[in-house]
Amino acid sequence: MSLKDVAAVAGVSVRTVSNVVNRFPHVAPDTRARVEKALEQLNYRPNLAARNLRRGRSGLIGLVVPEIDSPYFSELAAHLVLAAEERSWTVLVDQTGGDPARERAFLEGAAAGFVDGLVFSPWGLGAVDLRRSAEDIPLVLLGERANDGVADHIAIDNVAAAREATDHVIALGRRRIAAIGLQPHLTNETARLRLEGYRASLATAGHAWEERLEVEVAALHRADGAAAMRALLALPAPPDAVFCFNDQLALGAMRAAHDAGLDVPRDVAVVGFDDIEDGRYSRPSLTTISPDKWAIAVRALELLGERLDGDRSGSARDVVVPHSLIVRESSGQPRSRGSRTR
Repeated sequence: MSLKDVAAVAGVSVRTVSNVVNRFPHVAPDTRARVEKALEQLNYRPNLAARNLRRGRSGLIGLVVPEIDSPYFSELAAHLVLAAEERSWTVLVDQTGGDPARERAFLEGAAAGFVDGLVFSPWGLGAVDLRRSAEDIPLVLLGERANDGVADHIAIDNVAAAREATDHVIALGRRRIAAIGLQPHLTNETARLRLEGYRASLATAGHAWEERLEVEVAALHRADGAAAMRALLALPAPPDAVFCFNDQLALGAMRAAHDAGLDVPRDVAVVGFDDIEDGRYSRPSLTTISPDKWAIAVRALELLGERLDGDRSGSARDVVVPHSLIVRESSGQPRSRGSRTR
């Protein structure tokens, strides 16, 4: 089956069929409908391998993340796959564990040689390695990094989002607000920016921040959140609210609070970050910052497409996507006056 056969059935030129198959926008709606009907009638399937070979491309996009089993990254990957299908691209997914050696191996290894571009969330590598790779292959970075201008970059405003989360519990009357999720061992800047927003909120409200209420974690898992909450509850003056730098930490923190005999949110309010599905169905359901994951996926592919079709040497672009605060049961109302129950 060829484009010529489709053109004969649709009563249009071969070029018009090619424009429809390649999703060029400047085709009249009625003409596009006739061609699509003919394509379906003849069960036409484009030879993507041949098309990509002519264009010097593989049709493959790499998504490299620290943890595939992280709900945030798995949800983002699902969005990216759907968005890529609209461009007839296939997404290859790999994970690095945030290990600099594994991140470098992927950027410089065989896999980078057969993908057209990479969407990459680095936790270990710094600007020098990333800049070198960006010179060889279209690269879009997710999250935060220490140096600007390395490659095209997509993120939310982490400072504003963390501030909004902290403002929320302050407005509910909470006074001792802890933060769980500091990661000084990583080059990734996300935790630092969320800490900055948390501290800015406290300062605006006239609350002094306390170092012992800011808890470092080795990883962003539920067990780390639970351990951090247990440490906070062991303080002479435990917090009455906790802002966690991701939802997995928050879910672990809520479990630890429950195990200690506390009620969430009456005794301690909990706010997370990422709006993963688990948080919508936990009990209590989790108040969280919700990044627009679909916008992240779509814009990442748009940036890659523009690099593939245009000037690869242009200045790196920074794209900020929206976020929102989703208020659910875990923050609730201020606890009643009286002693904390355990």
